[in-house]
Amino acid sequence: MFDKHKFKSLVHYICDIRSRIDPSSLGAVKLRKILWLSDFTAFRELKQPITGARYIRRKYGPVPEQIEQVLQELKTEGAIGIRETYFHGFKKAQYSSYKMSSVTFLSSEEKAIVDRTIELVCDEHTAASISRLSHDDVWKAAVDGEDLPYHTAFVNPGQITAEDREWARMQLEAEVA
Repeated sequence: MFDKHKFKSLVHYICDIRSRIDPSSLGAVKLRKILWLSDFTAFRELKQPITGARYIRRKYGPVPEQIEQVLQELKTEGAIGIRETYFHGFKKAQYSSYKMSSVTFLSSEEKAIVDRTIELVCDEHTAASISRLSHDDVWKAAVDGEDLPYHTAFVNPGQITAEDREWARMQLEAEVA
């Protein structure tokens, strides 16, 4: 179940990155990948996602459906700033946190997952390399705009069959019902 408050707090926490890593290393692509990897890793390790956000397939990988609305809310509230820069000729969003974020909404296990994911994505990847990594078998099996359900966190790389896709659709329908 989607927890908007937790999702919004997590987005703010990730954008309030200055004490953990260089803020210029976080752009729109990496923000979305941190959210996706954190939620799916928590689902795999803790048996429940952190936020319950709905992730959909987009050109550059999984994207939380609610991200644009939440970023705008945080900006309107004065919690974050978003400015457009250029990096190697491409537009890049750069985030600044104007208010201190809180981690009280995270369990210690969830915080460890998020912090580990922030370091992995921002320190060890470029936006292009993390996008390539997110183009896994599940992403490849979906069509643009299609849900990427949490239970796919348990998928092992390999051939996805028509039966696998049908099973996944049935699971998704059962989650929605």
